[in-house]
Amino acid sequence: MALDIGTKRIGVAVSDPLGMFAQGIGYIPAKKEWLEDLDRHVAHFNPTVILIGLPLRTNGRCGPEAEKIQCIAKEIADRYANISIQLWDERFTTTLAQQALLEGDVSRSKRREKVDQLAAVLILQNYLDYRRGV
Repeated sequence: MALDIGTKRIGVAVSDPLGMFAQGIGYIPAKKEWLEDLDRHVAHFNPTVILIGLPLRTNGRCGPEAEKIQCIAKEIADRYANISIQLWDERFTTTLAQQALLEGDVSRSKRREKVDQLAAVLILQNYLDYRRGV
């Protein structure tokens, strides 16, 4: 499972059982109770890994956004002790997701709903490809 944690929405993606393909399953509104929504996804999909996109700066260093995500990752790790929590470089995934949606002629209102989910898909697919040596 992969999460693209934003200020308004958290994109969620999962892989197929063989770990070959990432698929977006939607987003969670980034409200106070979003972890309860994540609980439902975790119960339903039973992931062994939760991959969290880490927004590094273009020079590869952590900024305030990445530090915030690291704190959230720690909270998620405490919540799901049986699941491996991993941070993954998410640089440019939102930009790539927005570009793909624009090229797909997706309306502006639909893009807002889909961009975080697609960014989570890109994060997860990148990770899956890396693990397979692709």
